[in-house]
Amino acid sequence: MPSATMTSKGQLTVPVQVRNAMGLEAGDRVEFVELGKGHFEIMAATRSIRELEGRYYDKRRKPVTLEEMDAAIARGAARSR
Repeated sequence: MPSATMTSKGQLTVPVQVRNAMGLEAGDRVEFVELGKGHFEIMAATRSIRELEGRYYDKRRKPVTLEEMDAAIARGAARSR
């Protein structure tokens, strides 16, 4: 299993096996997605949003319209002020 050691500045070097498997190159960004307390998934943030299609699908939720999305965004923005 590939591993890395954190420097005193909080930096990690991603092992070559992981970089190759994720298709990472110099300058690419990665995101750390919290799956649970102390458990994270590392995702390449330079990929297309289309790659997420179907990943978070929930059969119990009904699709929403663009108008409903806009209204939800507006409500969230109003609360953050």
